[in-house]
Amino acid sequence: QVQLVESGGGLVQAGGSLRLSCAASGRTFTGYAMGWFRQAPGKEREFVAAISWTRSTIYAESVKERFTISRDNAKHTVYLQMNSLKSEDTAVYYCAVKWGTVAGVAGSYSYWGQGTQVTVSS
Repeated sequence: QVQLVESGGGLVQAGGSLRLSCAASGRTFTGYAMGWFRQAPGKEREFVAAISWTRSTIYAESVKERFTISRDNAKHTVYLQMNSLKSEDTAVYYCAVKWGTVAGVAGSYSYWGQGTQVTVSS
């Protein structure tokens, strides 16, 4: 059974930083892309960033230059370094896994974590 466990969320002041982690287990993840999405209260889930097995990356425009996605294939773990946080970054952050290339469409991802709350105070 595939499990994705996110960690690293919390409360931070605007302008601060957080690093999210997501550890995957339950199968072989060779060739899989990993992504981060977020969902704020009353809003739809939106794409944040994704990284391929070979470390190609894509980002949402709203987080470019502020967020960095990376992965450790040996540990089946993906990270999201979030800098210069804004109040509008407040959301539950989810990691997800899909076979093949990176994508920004939630429906293309097969497995999802339970989410971790990020709250940015202004």
